[in-house]
Amino acid sequence: TVHHMSRALSLLVRGAIVHAKSLRETEFLADGLLGVDVSGQIAFLVSGEEIPPKLKEFAEVEVLQLAASQMLIPGFVDTHIHAPQFVFSGTGYDRALLDWLTTYTFPAEARFADVAYAREIYPCLVNRLLAHGTTTASYFATIHRESTLILADAAAAAGQRALIGKVCMDQMSPETYCETTEQSLAETKQFLEDMKRKDTTLVRPTLTPRFVPTCSNTVLEALGQLAKENNLHVQSHLSEAKGEIALVKEMHPDCTSYSAVYDKFGLLTRKTVMAHCVHLSDEEMALLKMRGTGVAHCANSNFSINSGVAKVRKMLNVGLHVGLGTDVSGGYSLSLLDAARQAIIASKAVYFSDPDQRPLTVTEAFFLATLGGSQALALDSQIGNFDVGKQFDALLVDVNAKGQQLHYSDQDPLQDRFSKFMFMGDDRNISRVYVAGKCVVNK
Repeated sequence: TVHHMSRALSLLVRGAIVHAKSLRETEFLADGLLGVDVSGQIAFLVSGEEIPPKLKEFAEVEVLQLAASQMLIPGFVDTHIHAPQFVFSGTGYDRALLDWLTTYTFPAEARFADVAYAREIYPCLVNRLLAHGTTTASYFATIHRESTLILADAAAAAGQRALIGKVCMDQMSPETYCETTEQSLAETKQFLEDMKRKDTTLVRPTLTPRFVPTCSNTVLEALGQLAKENNLHVQSHLSEAKGEIALVKEMHPDCTSYSAVYDKFGLLTRKTVMAHCVHLSDEEMALLKMRGTGVAHCANSNFSINSGVAKVRKMLNVGLHVGLGTDVSGGYSLSLLDAARQAIIASKAVYFSDPDQRPLTVTEAFFLATLGGSQALALDSQIGNFDVGKQFDALLVDVNAKGQQLHYSDQDPLQDRFSKFMFMGDDRNISRVYVAGKCVVNK
């Protein structure tokens, strides 16, 4: 028999382990053993009688033994967040989208022309997100290339996985916060070059047309070409609010829908994620499904800036890749736990008026916050759960933390401890955060 050299391990974790295998299947291991190799990949996940032989095989590796109140879960994936808007998050929720953008958002984003300001704000945001368990984020930055690179550096330095977008907007924007068409494309290409030179696999660029109203056909077409030629990630907004949809219809009378505008320019791909999708028609859902495009469901934001309620059950039934987004600062929470809770509430709101649309369960919301998010960002071959060969992005959760809201009892079965964390836990209950096998937060 051929003796295979076993890969060198950097970490062994033993205890309660929970991860989503699919929308319908969540694995709850009351006593599991997970091995992480030196490259940060998951080498194995075993339970029961398979544990002793593994412990024997890797006797030289120290075991992180979880306490009875602790569990290991995959890191959270934020599929949609605006990094510069963090500074005014929690204000301005009495307005609808277009009004909110001109009153609050554009002036706040314009400040990031100042790189010193970006250096002050961005690392602070990244560290807070990691503390709340967000191991991967898909960021909108601003139109400013240098500041956007500072965000990329902040994520890489903190050890967070990220898709980083330099925003493109060359029309229908305030004079103080707008690019020329030439600038937008030249700066985007330069940004892609700058990102190539970074010596990290954690942060990658994503093409970011803000949304159809602020982008000329020239920009949309060029970004579609760039995406195709370089196999790049793409992110934007789609069908968020009724006023926006009417505006797009007026600007693109030749297209049958808002989604069709993006499709016309080659921007709906398997590596595209579209935020919101609150008011999609059945035809649009079918188009997104055909293209493999992901949806970032941002329930908090949709409630907060009065956009509407997305039909997530319907999207899932159609077979769309759906993840969750905080949409800071349309949404007022940095936490994917909040995004999961609000997604459940949103699904109940839909169910009350349409009993066929079953509400999301807690395990389904957990799937959306982890594996679903990785699928929406087309990163599911690398992250999202504890499948062997994926990167070890994980949270060490403790449901017996100082000052917590929930009641802990060691009599609670694992499913109940998990559910209490999902509904009542917060950053206090996340004691460690791992990205790519490395501990990046240890409280």
